[in-house]
Amino acid sequence: MKVKKFVAPSMPEAMKMIRAELGNDAVILNSKVVYKGGFLGLFAKKNIEVIAAVDRLPSSINDRKEKQLHTTLKKENNTTFLSKPQNQLEQKEQVNNQLMHEINELKSMLKQLSTNVTANFEQYPGPLQELNLLLTEQELSNELRQKVMSQLLEKWYLHGAGATSEEVFNWAREILLKQLNRIPFGGMSFQKKFINIVGPTGVGKTTTLAKIAAECVIKHRKKVAFITTDTYRIAAIDQLKTYAKILNVPLEVCYNINDFRLAKEKFAAYDIVLIDTAGRNFRNAQYVQDLKNVIDFNDEVETFLVLALTAKLSDMKEIYKQFSIIHVDKFIFTKIDETSHYGAMMNLIADCKMGVAYLTNGQNVPDDIMEASPEAVINILLGVERT
Repeated sequence: MKVKKFVAPSMPEAMKMIRAELGNDAVILNSKVVYKGGFLGLFAKKNIEVIAAVDRLPSSINDRKEKQLHTTLKKENNTTFLSKPQNQLEQKEQVNNQLMHEINELKSMLKQLSTNVTANFEQYPGPLQELNLLLTEQELSNELRQKVMSQLLEKWYLHGAGATSEEVFNWAREILLKQLNRIPFGGMSFQKKFINIVGPTGVGKTTTLAKIAAECVIKHRKKVAFITTDTYRIAAIDQLKTYAKILNVPLEVCYNINDFRLAKEKFAAYDIVLIDTAGRNFRNAQYVQDLKNVIDFNDEVETFLVLALTAKLSDMKEIYKQFSIIHVDKFIFTKIDETSHYGAMMNLIADCKMGVAYLTNGQNVPDDIMEASPEAVINILLGVERT
């Protein structure tokens, strides 16, 4: 791989320089207008700066460079320089140094390109263009997309120029997974007795709570109880009563903190107590503050914030910010089946450095829920697995 920067008064002249130096197989990686000379910013001359690369120098150029090297080495010691073992070692070291220089030059240029990868992406290899289009359509943030594409570009020219679309796709998957490798994922830890489900109105909190309860009862054989503080909607209580009857679990309705403490005492012998909260307009910080007047948030409580993927990213960020006055452990993302864009999920995880407990994709109880993992999130984002 040979990468070099060319500066010329015009693009045609730059192309001539590129062909002369790298041959007709050279690929333009980036180009921009630069200004040189002048005084105090005046009278500067306009030039074109082009970064070009070639996978392998044409044989005619290689032959010429090899001949020049041979001639230079021969002159250094008249006629016997190449025949001496120690000089052969020096020649090998010289070649290695040149190779390292070119690799360092490539890395430096790739770093420069990474800051402008989006603006010039039409000039990049086809498989990388396809991946960039996919991430753009998924509405991945510019920052994350730029990070992924710059690393892909480096992999392409350092390791796999000519790689297939599938190989580039797998590279992208690995890069995205690394963005999540230090963020905790997964469902209930079963280390805390009370599971608090919070979130705005209309995201499916009650149905999600019923799904989690069913998993606890059926899969984990836990003794489960319900507490609801959603006294704003009679229909919500009736809905949870229906689920409680089907699952054969008790339910307590709490209007204030004293009711909540009495319910805790009543369910002292239970393994898991799932708490349903009112769906309110949580863009108003007062509604979040009101939760503290009903729920006793302590070390025994694990809290999941439920968000629908049909919402705007800006709204989800604001909701998360409002809920920061209480401790939130993980997200639950619902309505995966009601959208085809999943970049907001990845953006929120990366911005908040918070993992995901569950992903849901329908109304069926106990189905339509899966425990979240980095692999599941990335697969959904890339279209490998849409639950």
